[in-house]
Amino acid sequence: MHTDPSPIRRWSTDAVPPGQRLAYWVDAICDGFLEMAATSPVARDFGSTLESAALGAVGVHRVCGSAQDVYRTRRAIARSRENFYYLLCKTDGAWCAAQDGRHVRLLSGDLVLVDSRRCYEFHFPEKADTVSLELPTDWVASWLAAPQQHVGRRIDGGSGWGLALSALARQFTPELAAAAPLPARLLGDQLGALLALATGDTPPASATRTDGALRQRIADALADRHAEPGLCAVDIARMLGVSERTLHRHLAAAGTTFAQELLACRIDRARCMLLQPRFDALTIAEIGRRAGWSDASHFVRQCRRVLGATPAALRRQR
Repeated sequence: MHTDPSPIRRWSTDAVPPGQRLAYWVDAICDGFLEMAATSPVARDFGSTLESAALGAVGVHRVCGSAQDVYRTRRAIARSRENFYYLLCKTDGAWCAAQDGRHVRLLSGDLVLVDSRRCYEFHFPEKADTVSLELPTDWVASWLAAPQQHVGRRIDGGSGWGLALSALARQFTPELAAAAPLPARLLGDQLGALLALATGDTPPASATRTDGALRQRIADALADRHAEPGLCAVDIARMLGVSERTLHRHLAAAGTTFAQELLACRIDRARCMLLQPRFDALTIAEIGRRAGWSDASHFVRQCRRVLGATPAALRRQR
């Protein structure tokens, strides 16, 4: 694995008698998230669990439980020492969210971004099973030029970049954070880039034309350094003498992300080696290592996913 294990913290109303469960739950979400209030139409039969882990700068939370209504109040905001943005995604039914006078109904797979510095509310009429990603305010500001324009708005999780963001967000589980298959920074970069694409908060085409050669410079840098384990966007940005935000925004404007470009470069290098007899003396694991994968099993899975065949099968097919 590429990162140190992140411990999974867990709260469950099973730990207390039924009559105390809703009060326990309010304490749990205040401890695991931040100060909030909650009520439930099924208080007598209430039950919920919260699991949390850190994936680099991103906090990964999974809530499973009964119907409930959650409120971030002015009093709660005043008591909070820290604030974050939260990106929420639910995949098992409709629910509602509200912030800044915007009230949205979200369908299965849709997402919403909220800012804990201002009041919000969530209404889960049946179940509260939700992925909630805790995003530092400066992290969001590095990806979105105008974050406040997007809070409290529905991000369509069924089409376009919203579909890609929804699929990725649902993969951000506490278990993934505890044993990340890729560097946390790289996974965070993918999340940030897809958030920018899904909200449409990317630079206009005229902005990218100011440096028409940057895309080629990025490609050349990746060709030179793709084999480095743990390579991240910040490494390439420093090499090119641009800010990390500039690099990400340039790629987003072209409809791609750093993680996608890096994967494409590594896959192309691995395929070239697998198809040339002069590399037959190398093991599959060594080819993966030379292309940038420190984990041989991850290399095999990526080849199967992207190329439709395992590395060994690609060798036999040439």
